[in-house]
Amino acid sequence: MTITIFLGALLGAMALGVPIAFSLLFCGAALMWHLGMFDAQILAQNTIEGSNSFPLLAVPFFMLAGEIMNAGGLSRRIVNFALTLVGHVQGGLGYVAIMAAIIMAALSGSAVADAAALSALLLPMMQRAGYDTARSAGLIASAGIIAPIIPPSIGFVVFGVAANVSISKLFMAGIAPGLMLGAALWGTWWWLVRKEKIKGAPKASLSMVLKALRDATFALGLPVIVVVGLKFGVFTPTEAAVVAAVYALFVSTVVYRELKLSQLYGLFLSAAQTTAVIMFLVAAAMVSAWMITVANLPAELVSLLKPLLDNPTLLLVVIMVITILVGTAMDMTPTILILTPVFMPLVKAAGIDPVYFGVLFMINNAIGLITPPVGTVLSTVAGVGKVSMDEVTRGVWPFMLAQFAVMFLLVFFPSLVLVPARWFYG
Repeated sequence: MTITIFLGALLGAMALGVPIAFSLLFCGAALMWHLGMFDAQILAQNTIEGSNSFPLLAVPFFMLAGEIMNAGGLSRRIVNFALTLVGHVQGGLGYVAIMAAIIMAALSGSAVADAAALSALLLPMMQRAGYDTARSAGLIASAGIIAPIIPPSIGFVVFGVAANVSISKLFMAGIAPGLMLGAALWGTWWWLVRKEKIKGAPKASLSMVLKALRDATFALGLPVIVVVGLKFGVFTPTEAAVVAAVYALFVSTVVYRELKLSQLYGLFLSAAQTTAVIMFLVAAAMVSAWMITVANLPAELVSLLKPLLDNPTLLLVVIMVITILVGTAMDMTPTILILTPVFMPLVKAAGIDPVYFGVLFMINNAIGLITPPVGTVLSTVAGVGKVSMDEVTRGVWPFMLAQFAVMFLLVFFPSLVLVPARWFYG
């Protein structure tokens, strides 16, 4: 009955068009009423405490770093560098998109920011070169979702807070799977364009490559600073976010000089607005998470799935399928906040490494950003690239399936995540 009240209140409010944050608050209030303990003061206290978390300070700074990166010329220089390396080969602009997405993922941690930048910079070039618009838009969308996997990742920050798992370990564990997702896109793109006769850009000379590398050196330096600093304990993930924002601001205003001081207010405002949405979602979700614990829903779910606890792989497959279904109708942040307190007791009871589960869960939620009908990144690419949503949706399918294949490969072979993760975080 408790599970019915929880799902009924949440899905019912969402079906009526209530924003997800308010749906989560309504869900928590409905559970309180059902348990005969409704108290508006407790509701308010849990809402405030939900966002009162030091690690969550990383969110606004990573959002700000992404905004500055796109406005200050860092993204463009990364794309230009990738273009000089592989722009001349068959299907070269697609490989440029994948390389640029992987590098930019290590700068912002935001799939929407990366997808928007790549759509603005590369999609017009791909259209002029004669690439299929739908396929190109689909590739850019699927490349953009590498951002929540490779550190720094806003998604890992939210999951780490909700699941009480080390954010530094999540960051380090995401590096190898993020590169695997990029490799899957690389192979899929090669297969799709291998027979097309699209003329590539002229091959860049060594001097042009070195010039592009020199021009992008400061942009490429940020991922190195963040990863090395985290690995050797120079700073925490929250401090890494501050370092990323300050570094991007310094490079954009002092080194590249493309960002004017008059633009800062707009960038700060945009980052603050996005952060406010995320933080309100976190605050509202913590009310539901607290009520889930009080109502003993995890114990009910554990008893329901008890036959699967002796088979962690099968349990993970079931959890991944559930997350896929939820991800088709819900954005990444609310999915993480709603499902994490439900799944974590199961994960612990089955003896699954929480960091390993966090990586799989994040990959699944990241792919949810390109699964129709919601697909936030699909909408971003369609809007920025000025193409129809139908075209982007049609073009993303082969790349999305390749990324799902990587995710299930990691489910069946945990060492692909755990071995490199233990090397990175010692």
